[in-house]
Amino acid sequence: MESQDSALHVVVGIDGSTSSHAALRWAVSHAKLIGADVVAVAAWDLPGAHGWSAPAVDADFDEEIAEQGLVDEVRTVLGESGAAHVRKRLVRGDTVEVLLSEAEGAAALVLGNRGLGGFRRTLLGSVSQQCALHATCPVVIVRPTVEVKA
Repeated sequence: MESQDSALHVVVGIDGSTSSHAALRWAVSHAKLIGADVVAVAAWDLPGAHGWSAPAVDADFDEEIAEQGLVDEVRTVLGESGAAHVRKRLVRGDTVEVLLSEAEGAAALVLGNRGLGGFRRTLLGSVSQQCALHATCPVVIVRPTVEVKA
């Protein structure tokens, strides 16, 4: 996908969840305020690459399809014109490591929080928690808005 440059930028993690969609919208709004670019980052890795949990090859994974999926996801969330202003990066590696690396030198790293309901809703996910602890830039964790029907 596209490479990262040294321009002022906001990195946002995308994983298909509602909370990552909220994070993308927040990142775009924030970037407009500070005159920054937005870089949407999705990480992928082969099962078992960081342990013995699965075979080392995922026969179903197709990087080109995944790249198109990222493009389509950003387009769905932001519309055609909004998506045109977002750089998209599909990067192989551990999600936390990829996001921390991509966020080096960024104005902010924006992540969604997949609240699980009840007490667990107040807890951060492992990716957002690790990024908040180790990022070299500010980290914003966005919860999806909940629509209340009257």
